[in-house]
Amino acid sequence: MLSPGLCVSLLAASCALWPAAAVRAASCESVRIPLCASMPWNMTKMPNHLHHSTQDNAVLAIEQYEGLLGTGCSPDLLFFLCAMYAPICTIDFQHEPIKPCKAVCERAKQGCEPVMKRYNHSWPDSLACSELPLYDRGVCISPEAIVKAEAPESSPDFPMDSNNLHCRGPNADRCKCKTVKMGFKNYQRNNYNYVIRARVREVRNRGLEPTAVVEVKEVLKSSLVNIPKETQTLYYSSSCLCPPLSPGEEYLIMGYENDEMSRLLLIDGSIAQKWREKMSRKIKRWNQTLQGKGRAAQRRSRH
Repeated sequence: MLSPGLCVSLLAASCALWPAAAVRAASCESVRIPLCASMPWNMTKMPNHLHHSTQDNAVLAIEQYEGLLGTGCSPDLLFFLCAMYAPICTIDFQHEPIKPCKAVCERAKQGCEPVMKRYNHSWPDSLACSELPLYDRGVCISPEAIVKAEAPESSPDFPMDSNNLHCRGPNADRCKCKTVKMGFKNYQRNNYNYVIRARVREVRNRGLEPTAVVEVKEVLKSSLVNIPKETQTLYYSSSCLCPPLSPGEEYLIMGYENDEMSRLLLIDGSIAQKWREKMSRKIKRWNQTLQGKGRAAQRRSRH
């Protein structure tokens, strides 16, 4: 078993030696899956982790996620899918392709499963995170490993933009957060699991789980996860801190939850707006309207 440091070195070296790898490792083949053309590797090996024997089969299977990718639910989703459908192939790991790290899968799932549930789908068993290796206990790849291989060891996982707390991706591109207008139509369509008024105490973006620590002032909507009026941790779905929060400020926050892990989630598509007193009345009015519609629908279904 290789250490994480050696894993990172392996990844960096393999990215630099693709021409040699193509000659010396006949079992590796060029990536021909269009969705994965932007990945930092261009050699793969079949069968992949989903047991597709050829890339032609893998292309047909991965294309089913194009719509989900288009929602921007997680910037980790494409990396994770490509690591599963077109796994990196190196000189030293020809017999068994390298898997993505468990944390990459979990971030993609946390960001995208709430979106899938809105359309009556759940995270597929074939992409289960539980079967993947932890970063510090096995050989695996993640966007963080690629960034660290190119950056000094003393730098944070992702370079920070101090102006707005956004991170930057592997190519030093600033993350762009989706702007969601706080209107009744969006509120009804997005069906947020929780709505709270909270003061931000701290935003943490080191390590694999970016979080925001908030002090809950008022709970305007909750679902399966209990939200007492005390300090709570909100889990970002990726290292792009969307929506951005500033410590010391008070916000109206709308997001989703992972009831299995009792976590409150922030994804690109969640809402965080500076708090104003009229917001509480507005949300309560919207909740009453939706409850009334729900009761009316139930009465119609009985007749």
